[in-house]
Amino acid sequence: MRGHRSDQGGMFSYVSLEDRVPTRHPLRLIRRVVDAVLAAMDGDFAGLYAATGRPSIPPEQVLKALLLQAFYTVRPERQLMEQLDYNLLFRWFVGLGIDDEVWHPTVFSKNRDRLLDGDIAQRFLAAVTGHAKVRGLLSDEHFSVDGTLIEAWASVKSFRPKDGDDEPPGPGRNGERDFHGERRSNETHASTTDPDAKLYRKGPGKEAKLAHMGHLLMENRSGLVVAAKLTPATGRAEREAAIAMIEAVTGRRRITLGADKGCDAGGFVADLRALKVTPHVAQNTRGRRSRIDGRTTRHPSYSASQKARKRIEEAFGWVKVVAGQRKTKFRGSDRVGWAFTLAAAAYNLIRLPKLLAT
Repeated sequence: MRGHRSDQGGMFSYVSLEDRVPTRHPLRLIRRVVDAVLAAMDGDFAGLYAATGRPSIPPEQVLKALLLQAFYTVRPERQLMEQLDYNLLFRWFVGLGIDDEVWHPTVFSKNRDRLLDGDIAQRFLAAVTGHAKVRGLLSDEHFSVDGTLIEAWASVKSFRPKDGDDEPPGPGRNGERDFHGERRSNETHASTTDPDAKLYRKGPGKEAKLAHMGHLLMENRSGLVVAAKLTPATGRAEREAAIAMIEAVTGRRRITLGADKGCDAGGFVADLRALKVTPHVAQNTRGRRSRIDGRTTRHPSYSASQKARKRIEEAFGWVKVVAGQRKTKFRGSDRVGWAFTLAAAAYNLIRLPKLLAT
């Protein structure tokens, strides 16, 4: 018998949000982990708010909404609020009821900026890697490190002399400016839009862009990120960030560290060995002598590290393409670094369902 369509909707719904989400949906496991992590961070949140005044958006819900923004590649926060309004899965994950009012995008952005003060993104990443379900997936002996460019939210036209001795761009919203033939460097020029961004070229034949540099430290067993850091884009930033992340995460125990050819430098290798780190760095023999010799390369663990370290590109690919960090929407190293670190934590969370299933 053919069914007939009814144009009159029901006035009430007797199915809860909990029942509408499939029992095997990946977000169920992620939400349990996130809820446990946020409960452990309650003291960190308490220090950011006054005891009296108008209640704000709960910081736990702000972070959950930002995780959804990374999971589902929702770039503008106005669209994120629109999704929260009609997407029942988003409401369930954040903790909003069916009839709860969604926040205004401006109010949400202001509450998000409040979390910058307490370095919440770094603490959230550390709490995720320290969770009981995640800790058993991590290696405490073998790590890899690498860096990538995060394109700044600034035009090359904004890169002007610091002393102001130049012609401003033409009138209009996107005025023309002829800078061809002009000698520009980070010592004499700076972006008027994002002063923390640096003009950097990825390699020979590549165009120079205003960018920041993001760094990740990955453990080699499951390929999860254990540390993230943002620095100005310079030639030494990758090596300096690697040393800082190793000291902060691993302490002084004996470990191995895989890295690409850009880290095959005498000073960097010596610094690693001083920290009791075995440098499993790819050999750079182009026109020079590598700092990594047979004492390191003869061991099978060196070949294993060289294979495992390439998995860090998977993390960079997800963070930049899915989580929207290829070109940041923030200005200033603090805000860009906060978003980059939170995206790295989101990468760990999105991989948990498959890792724990195996």
